Amino acid sequence: MSSTPATRTETDSLGSLEIPADAYWGVHTARALENFPISQRPISVYRDLVRALAMVKQASARANREIGVLDAERADLIDRAAQLVIDGEYHDQFVVGVVQGGAGTSTNMNANEVITNIALELAGRPKGDYAFLSPIDHTNRSQSTNDVYPTAIKVGLALDLEGLLDELALLRESFLTKAVEFHDVLKVGRTQLQDAVPMTLGQEFHGFATTLGEDHSRLGENASLLYEINMGATAIGTGITTHPEYRPAVVRHLREITGLDLSSAVDLVESTSDTGSFMSFSSSLKRNAIKLSKISNDLRLLSSGPQAGFGEINLPARQAGSSIMPGKVNPVIPEVVNQVAFAVAGADLTVTMAVEGGQLQLNAFEPIIAHSIFQSITWMRRAMRTLRVNCVDGITANRERLGAMVGSSVGVVTALTPFIGYAAAAALAKTALLTHRNVGDLVVEAGLMSREEVDKQLSPARLSGLQAVTAAIPIVLADAEESVSG
Repeated sequence: MSSTPATRTETDSLGSLEIPADAYWGVHTARALENFPISQRPISVYRDLVRALAMVKQASARANREIGVLDAERADLIDRAAQLVIDGEYHDQFVVGVVQGGAGTSTNMNANEVITNIALELAGRPKGDYAFLSPIDHTNRSQSTNDVYPTAIKVGLALDLEGLLDELALLRESFLTKAVEFHDVLKVGRTQLQDAVPMTLGQEFHGFATTLGEDHSRLGENASLLYEINMGATAIGTGITTHPEYRPAVVRHLREITGLDLSSAVDLVESTSDTGSFMSFSSSLKRNAIKLSKISNDLRLLSSGPQAGFGEINLPARQAGSSIMPGKVNPVIPEVVNQVAFAVAGADLTVTMAVEGGQLQLNAFEPIIAHSIFQSITWMRRAMRTLRVNCVDGITANRERLGAMVGSSVGVVTALTPFIGYAAAAALAKTALLTHRNVGDLVVEAGLMSREEVDKQLSPARLSGLQAVTAAIPIVLADAEESVSG
């Protein structure tokens, strides 16, 4: 015989609902669970968003106590309960779906209810004893979803970005390490997928590191746009229901709690309705994702083969590549990074449309904005880590193949054009392609340069540009081309 689970009854303006007795969430969260079974992903999947919500509630409790609109006992209970959430406890109680209607009201109420019921337990009272401590009258005092939710998103993104930047820095260092390892490995550079002039594999990997370093700076710059918040705006930016001293107090406390250089928006009406900072931040994430995808494309090309492709580098073998072709190994790590980049680009378009879709004094689509950006950060952080640990750190160079390709490349003749002229160099390149002869040998045979001078100008340092040609360029004879063709 089955027993009925214990419940408690909670009531809102729409009526009463039975809530599981052990749940820290309440009636407003229960209605959201019924209304928004969309993503099947609770807001707790974004840990820093939950922590940010608790930080906002904690800052508000401290500000309300300071200005005298909330008694010390209740303010302290809310403060302590919020700290437990900040520390990582009770996250499983943040159960509303990340995609929801209502401009984030369900998320705000979920936070209010969970923190209130934690506080009630701290006070030795039963969950749901809202006559003593109310989710709305006390935990949500001086607040509205319309300032709590966007502020929590901004704080949460700033916190989450720290992990992304850490991984980005580590990935950059991994490419720099490979740049040093491959500093003396000559290869043929390519433009438009056609042979160009020589370079070193180290230079190629150093380029990857440099572009990632630039993105590290851009992401940090765009994150600063998130530091302007609208706490104290309440419903539409007029600050209705708040004490005049609440706004500066809550911003100060939130700055102390988060360690972020937060500031109050100059125009709270504008700040409550405008979500442009999210669009700018999302765009910087997309930029980084697309650059990672381009690097992944290059790694796949450079490792293609191993026999009938470029075959210049070897990626670590991570898994069997085919259920039908024995021995086949695929570049699965760069491939998954590519796919993450595609998703981030799509998420950025979603953010753009959601920002545009806002109407009048509020943007109702901040939930999809938050979900899109938090997901992008999460996936990019994980993609960077797997690219570093499971791919870049283990890359090796096919030195013999690269050396042979440089030796037979007509691109090296470019290094000799200052000495024999463009026309003669072009004729030699054509001859080398037709006869498969070494370019240096042809130059010496034509009497255009000595073997010693050819070897000097075709040295790895000169070919890769690491050693500049500083000597005076000799006069090129007018009959140089004729002597080559003859």
